[in-house]
Amino acid sequence: MERTIMFCMLLFCSSTALAAASHRALKYRQILLTIEKLEPTVKDKDVEWLHTPENPVEGCVDTALSCFKNSTLQLQPLNSQVNATFTKAMKVFRKYTVRGPGKQCESSCESYKKKTPKEFLKSFAKLIQKV
Repeated sequence: MERTIMFCMLLFCSSTALAAASHRALKYRQILLTIEKLEPTVKDKDVEWLHTPENPVEGCVDTALSCFKNSTLQLQPLNSQVNATFTKAMKVFRKYTVRGPGKQCESSCESYKKKTPKEFLKSFAKLIQKV
């Protein structure tokens, strides 16, 4: 009887841990697909360039993701015809939450080089693929 209970508890705990890990991977996959859909619909000329984190150090990945998330809200649609696609993508980014950084990072969002919106999205996609 005790062995059965222990086995059931072990099975439940392991399935819960696997579900949490797969949920995070699924969320990152959704963000990556959203970036790919968004890239052709973003205005790239006559807009403000965005701070683009590249190659963040090991403990600062969450801070870099937070910088990307906040900066995506500054993107603008290419024209009114792509507005629906653009709006859907912005909803995905607003819902996305970044885990709190484990340690204090020395670099802030403003310390990174500014790049065009399309280069910004490419760097964001690279970071999501790393994570």
